[in-house]
Amino acid sequence: MEQKAPFTEKRFIVTFIFVTSLFLMWGVLHAMSDVLNKHFQDVLNLSKSKSGLIQFSVFGAYFVMSIPAGAFLKRFGYKPGVILGLTLFAGGLFLFVPAANAASFNFFRIALFIMGCGMATLETVAHPFAAALGDQRTSDQRINFAQTFNAIGTIIGPGIGTYFLLRATGGESGDLSSVKTLYTGIACVLVVIAIAFLFLKIPRLALTHAEAEEPGAANVDTEPAKPLFSHKHFVWAVVAQFFNVAAQGGTWAFFINYGQEVMHFSKDTAGEYMMLFMAMMALGRIVGTALMRVIAPNKLLAAFAMGSIVSCILAAQGLGWASYIALLMINFFFSIMFPTIFSLGLKNLGAHTQQASSFISMGVVGGAFFPFVMGLIANHNVASAYYLPIICYAVIFMFGYKLYKVKG
Repeated sequence: MEQKAPFTEKRFIVTFIFVTSLFLMWGVLHAMSDVLNKHFQDVLNLSKSKSGLIQFSVFGAYFVMSIPAGAFLKRFGYKPGVILGLTLFAGGLFLFVPAANAASFNFFRIALFIMGCGMATLETVAHPFAAALGDQRTSDQRINFAQTFNAIGTIIGPGIGTYFLLRATGGESGDLSSVKTLYTGIACVLVVIAIAFLFLKIPRLALTHAEAEEPGAANVDTEPAKPLFSHKHFVWAVVAQFFNVAAQGGTWAFFINYGQEVMHFSKDTAGEYMMLFMAMMALGRIVGTALMRVIAPNKLLAAFAMGSIVSCILAAQGLGWASYIALLMINFFFSIMFPTIFSLGLKNLGAHTQQASSFISMGVVGGAFFPFVMGLIANHNVASAYYLPIICYAVIFMFGYKLYKVKG
């Protein structure tokens, strides 16, 4: 009988903990961007569609930075890639200080773009890094487990953002002092993590996927002779990730607006419910990771995509609590999509893994334009805007149902 593959190995545990911390940090900042979206609507007097350019700045950075990050990863390895990502990440956050002093939305967008470049670099590095830290048969489980902490970060982010941005200022026009304090503090935490990574000793097997082809690491599937774009499952993973993050960006960006305009919550209450919204994603990742031990990841992905479609239809009706619960459930079903698409797309790529990771990360650019498009509809009816993500989840369903297959 075939021996059951372990989740990871003892020598990788410390490294895996550090890599998982990266998932936590960019989860915090991604979710805080959605609170920042609402804060800028109030403080800088922006329309919903214009505030959606926050997501355009962050996710647009993925389009620009993912390929260079992949090339950097392939040339220098995982540890330098993490250091580069954290440096850009922190640098963008420190720029929030002069942007706030100038009270310039365009300056903020530059800072957000640099922050996004750091996030793109970390995501390009962290997913294959987590996949490499053990048997490749359990790579889906490791990535989903690490992404559970990303989901925890998205719970923490709205709580911090609501307290420091929405509640602290009360939406006073031009009050950006809390923005400076909050983002400078987080930048300092990132600097500490970067210093810790400098002193972290990475086990040799985890350095590059190329090394994983050496004797003693035969558990990694490789097909080095086949061109990357001949792997159709990888190409479809890039497409699926594009639509996945497009749906995420739009759904998250106007969650607080939905609470205010459909449920008639106060701004603070709507921000607090966003914590529950993100908790649903954490719950989904915990449940999804457990289910993957008995259900094939692609089948679970297709089932969750169908759940998202039904939830979007109900949320778009604006029926009060029934629709609001459906909106909360969108994040439960979204939970496993990003890591599962990522891991399915990296299957059987061997020496192409780092480059493939950069292209799948680049698919995140879908989140750059979709909040703007949803914002145009949300300016008139925020509930109706939730019809748009159905298109995205239909593509993800097809990927999980059929297009994920690795072909020889």
